[in-house]
Amino acid sequence: MSELNSGERRKLKSLAHHLEPVVMVGQKGFTENLSKAVDKALSDHELIKIKFVDFKDEKRKLTDEIVLSTESNLIGIIGNIAILYRENPDIPAKERIRF
Repeated sequence: MSELNSGERRKLKSLAHHLEPVVMVGQKGFTENLSKAVDKALSDHELIKIKFVDFKDEKRKLTDEIVLSTESNLIGIIGNIAILYRENPDIPAKERIRF
């Protein structure tokens, strides 16, 4: 996982603005199934939002665990929503996010 500079983070945050959360963190918190769901979503979309329905007070800690387990980059946390990015080289070049 390569570090993103502030310009890249800003662009990804603006691209994520219109996205709906694809993964919800609920009663069980961080589990293997949650990690698998986030990993699959990142493989499919590269840029995703995760909504914290429960564990709102622990969202930073849980987000850090998710980022480590999925080898992704945290773009930001806005309210109870975390934005994650992971480049997928298997996605055709014309469909990838470009900086």
